[in-house]
Amino acid sequence: MSYISAEDVLPKELIETIQQYVSGKSIYIPCKEKKVWGSQTKTKQYYKRRNQEICIKHKNGVSIKTLATTYSLTEKSIQRIIRTTSEMEAFVQ
Repeated sequence: MSYISAEDVLPKELIETIQQYVSGKSIYIPCKEKKVWGSQTKTKQYYKRRNQEICIKHKNGVSIKTLATTYSLTEKSIQRIIRTTSEMEAFVQ
């Protein structure tokens, strides 16, 4: 995250008002429109594809322990991925 100087973008009156509440500290101002997680990168697609891959391998007989090692995840995470991905597939059909 990069910082910009308030003096470069805000009117002096607004800066003075903000200084009444917070002076000399960093302040975070959130975006007006919240973006959906993964909408700006391919991360969401990556995890969806990876999770489908895990389910297919598990259906083909690969053990949860092996999948956990292969994907550097815990066995609980693999179980959750299999459960939720299977539930999603059942819901879509």
